[in-house]
Amino acid sequence: MIDDIDRFISTTPVLRFAFAIKARVAPIRDLGETARGHRRIVDILGGTVAGPLLSGEILPGGADWQIVRADGTIEVVARYTIRSTTGALIYVQNEGLRVATPEIAERMSRGEAVPAGSYHFRTAPRFETAEPSLKWLERATFVGVATRAPDGVAIGFHEVL
Repeated sequence: MIDDIDRFISTTPVLRFAFAIKARVAPIRDLGETARGHRRIVDILGGTVAGPLLSGEILPGGADWQIVRADGTIEVVARYTIRSTTGALIYVQNEGLRVATPEIAERMSRGEAVPAGSYHFRTAPRFETAEPSLKWLERATFVGVATRAPDGVAIGFHEVL
């Protein structure tokens, strides 16, 4: 039993903005109902990475493998590669949830732009790299705050301190 549980209850994590990505994506490939649920695949065409702790580009060839739940919640599992401005390669696996009302989800499916605050889109990324100066990415915990656009996604990555 934890004797000083009040210390943990009153501790609020602090976030530090690390970097943001803007990824361009292809139209959704809808596989339909599978054994795991309604499967969709969204290819990642490339993009940019910019911020105080990391800058570079998103290389083409990644994708977001999505499951659309019965309630409309979308489970995202994106895998892609970043090349830093120094040439280092970083593998990214970014998992999360996008939750919207049926009305907002329908507008998004039609390709309409919707206000970022009208839905919840959060992720928990993991990073791998062989570059010694970027090993901190492998040891840190991050939260991604994402915004969906008709032709892409923007995600701000915040390190949990």
